Amino acid sequence: MRCFTVLGPSQTGKSTLVDKLGSLEGSPRKSVSPYGLGLTEFEFGGEAWCALDTPGSGEAIAHAHHALLASDACILCVSTNPEEAVLAAPYLRAIEASGTPCILFVNKMDEPRGRLRDVVAALQDYSNHTLILRQIPIREGDKIVGSCDLISERAWRYREGQPSSLIEIPPDLIEREHEARAELLEHLSEFDDWLLEELIEDREPATNAVYAISSRVLRENRIIPVLVGAASHSNGIMRLMKALRHEAPQADVLRKRLSAGGSISESALVAVGFHAYHRQNVGKTVLVRAFTDGLKQGTMLAGARLGPVQDPGTGKPIASGAASAGDVFATVKSDHLPVPSLLGADAAVDAPNWTNAPTPMMERILVPSSERDETKLSETLAKLAETDRGIKVAQEEGTGAQLISSQGPVHLRDICRTLAEVFHVDVSEKPPSPVYRETISKSSDVHYRHRKQTGGAGQFADVKLSVRPNGRGEGFSFAETVKGGAVPRNFIPAVEAGAREAMDKGPLGLRVIDVGVTLTDGQHHSVDSSEFAFRAAGKMGVRDALAQASSVLMQPIYRVEIKIPSIYSGSLVPIISSFKGQVLGFDRDDKAKGWDIFRALIPGSALDELARTLRSATQGIGTFAKTFDHFEEMYGKEADAIIQAQGAHANEH
Repeated sequence: MRCFTVLGPSQTGKSTLVDKLGSLEGSPRKSVSPYGLGLTEFEFGGEAWCALDTPGSGEAIAHAHHALLASDACILCVSTNPEEAVLAAPYLRAIEASGTPCILFVNKMDEPRGRLRDVVAALQDYSNHTLILRQIPIREGDKIVGSCDLISERAWRYREGQPSSLIEIPPDLIEREHEARAELLEHLSEFDDWLLEELIEDREPATNAVYAISSRVLRENRIIPVLVGAASHSNGIMRLMKALRHEAPQADVLRKRLSAGGSISESALVAVGFHAYHRQNVGKTVLVRAFTDGLKQGTMLAGARLGPVQDPGTGKPIASGAASAGDVFATVKSDHLPVPSLLGADAAVDAPNWTNAPTPMMERILVPSSERDETKLSETLAKLAETDRGIKVAQEEGTGAQLISSQGPVHLRDICRTLAEVFHVDVSEKPPSPVYRETISKSSDVHYRHRKQTGGAGQFADVKLSVRPNGRGEGFSFAETVKGGAVPRNFIPAVEAGAREAMDKGPLGLRVIDVGVTLTDGQHHSVDSSEFAFRAAGKMGVRDALAQASSVLMQPIYRVEIKIPSIYSGSLVPIISSFKGQVLGFDRDDKAKGWDIFRALIPGSALDELARTLRSATQGIGTFAKTFDHFEEMYGKEADAIIQAQGAHANEH
């Protein structure tokens, strides 16, 4: 079986394209996973094929990354509008990072919204691979009625619902055809000395030889050929499928490429796990592509026995009983298989880094509708995180509530729907509580005596403490200057422990940071003093000192690294400023042509709004990753409101 992925932005006709390709020589067998990945199996040219149709939402791009892990080649489906080229930028980035040979298909040529050369030029801004036109459209007025192949120099007229008919190249297109063909040959000659010599000697290269060169450079992932058509009318579909059949590499090339990273040898690489999902009453289903013959139930894979091997569309056992090299199959009761991963007989190896999902930007607390589901929710989210690498699961600081990070609102809705429909856990969602701290702005000295008499042995500890502000980021520190044994050495660690406990909650009801405590003097009793008593004295004494040291609210500041197409970089400056952030600058992204990495510092309270604004400003393309940088003071009405809210929250609990 040969396998390819169709990917690209929403509304470019990917699913229609897959349906038409699958129907060229019979009836395709189609299935769709709960995550929106379509899998279509069909026959063409006497070979078995599998097309992976990936969701077009930017929030689901991780599934496109994973599909490429199992694909010999891919088709990038784009629109005819040059201004929408930027929407294809994340997919070009993924394709180049994966090293997957690609054919670019400009779809919906029946609704042209720009010149083809402008579309290709706009897309070239995001591709290190040269985009080479293999066809040019034939126009009659504003309508596209056919295409001309630049290698064979034959023209075809589209016919609704029928194969295109061979025609003469229209006279008014001949000059443009010669120009485009010369450009094609010039680009191909960069990868073939024979062709270069033919062009230098002004000899017309043979058509079959040019086809062979074009096939080779695609298999070697040197260029991206550009074909055109209109899938909804079946225009250009046969030519696209023939290009895949004759020019795309087979599974052995993919196996060699995936093992080139050195994490697993080519001979040890048995299969890849590239997609997984949970089904009610079935459990975890994993989609696998085999690289060797004979994978069946009971085969050792990733160090354990493989579960039942099924047809991914019907869920029935595969007809042959065992998968052959190149086959895509589903397996259940194989929960040990991670996704995405490279699978050997004895172990699973992490998939290459390019399969990683973008850092999830939207954080929400999930609250189960029933108390009995609280434990179940934690277990269920862990299972979901295994099959959807775009999710990050943690616990909210302070409350321990389930905190989930998703790719965006659509992704979050899908997660909640899966929880309800598959796992029967109904949840509501809410924003997480901001993480604030407090510190002090001046020094304070205190004398505290802890004394209790309860009939038996008493409790006695007397301490003199000095509390002072530390520098930002220095945290808590403790020192002692006691002389003459006023506080015995064995009790001093207890004073420090009590002082640390006092940092858990300050006068504002928040954790206290960047404070230094010094034990300067004290008294003890030979019978009633104990570690417990000095710990209590240290804790209460520091609390009293903090209350006199002018508490200040501290807000978290995060360093954000935003990845965006360069055309959006200028718009980020006012966005960051509107969130009271600080722009640190931006650089070209060395890993992706046409992209920038924009860096800034931004208050933690603005992160959620930044995610929404960034999606809006970049048409859903921009992403950011955050790391905590520091806490800084916060004053004014906004600080007063937060302090008041913290006090109300504390009273509730």
